[in-house]
Amino acid sequence: MHTLSSLAFTCLAIAVGTAAVAQDPVVAKKPRLAFVTNCVAEFWTVGSFGVEAGKQEFGVEAVVRMPANGTADEQKRILEDLLAKGVQGIALSPKDPENMTALLDKVASRAVLITHDSDAPKSKRLCYIGMDNYDAGRMCGQLVKQALPGGGAVVILVGNLDQDNARRRRQGVIDELLGRTHDATRFDKQDAVCKGDLYEIRATFTDQFDRQKGKAAAQDALTRWSDVACMVGLFEYEPPLMLEAVKSANRLGKVALVGFDENEATLQGIVDGHIHGTVVQNPYEYGRRSMELLAKLVAEVDAKKREALLPKGGFLDIPARQIKRDNVRAFWDDLLQKTGKKK
Repeated sequence: MHTLSSLAFTCLAIAVGTAAVAQDPVVAKKPRLAFVTNCVAEFWTVGSFGVEAGKQEFGVEAVVRMPANGTADEQKRILEDLLAKGVQGIALSPKDPENMTALLDKVASRAVLITHDSDAPKSKRLCYIGMDNYDAGRMCGQLVKQALPGGGAVVILVGNLDQDNARRRRQGVIDELLGRTHDATRFDKQDAVCKGDLYEIRATFTDQFDRQKGKAAAQDALTRWSDVACMVGLFEYEPPLMLEAVKSANRLGKVALVGFDENEATLQGIVDGHIHGTVVQNPYEYGRRSMELLAKLVAEVDAKKREALLPKGGFLDIPARQIKRDNVRAFWDDLLQKTGKKK
């Protein structure tokens, strides 16, 4: 009969105990999730704080991935890497949904896939979390009408027109300014003539998420047309670029500025009276609610029960808001609290 040394006995006890824990059904691994954005921006930094809050609240592991150059190819590589690493659930803001459908369906066959911020309705994603971008565009158009009640020439800046959110926001602005009926399926081509009784959409510039290109476009518009009365930036980084361009052209106060999202420079511009207002989403809740929904969907393997967890119509609505001078400080204070910043 052999006896175990004290050290060997201790090691054996640890090994047995570890095996017992691994077999204990009460101890389960946390769901492995990912939150994928469409670019790098302050907007998504806010979203990452929501992901962190969701990780703690819903007991999940999660990573945030932001494509450095904001391209569809980068997103493809990110998604393939996440699948290779065994991520079980992915929340994605798709760059080019029309041309990514096959890829997204592949992802959906291997992991739980939802979209946020911008949708891919033709894909097999289970749910879209965000706002109605067409309605938000009309809210932005309302801000333009408030800032420019007498009408005038309007220039729009947007990252690109491939993304679902970009197309819908722009169309909402145009339809609101031209007094059209509500139709989220309508789309005016980039070079279309869009002119109504009071307002004319003089041009839509796309900058492909290139800040220098965006600022150059704003400067070019101000140089080319002396009668530009309002500029609208539909993505988070664009209103500050427009503000810089207007200042450089010595047309501050002469060109109304309206934007989207809550870049700190945009909020400060509203405080200072240089920007009329902005339409904000809630990227913090995009991150947090994505973690909540993915955690539930990953945990449920029964298809019918999983479907019952989805919001009606596959749309979890997180409404947009208009931020102007009368409510900007309260909004900003709340944002700083959520992100742990001090002003």
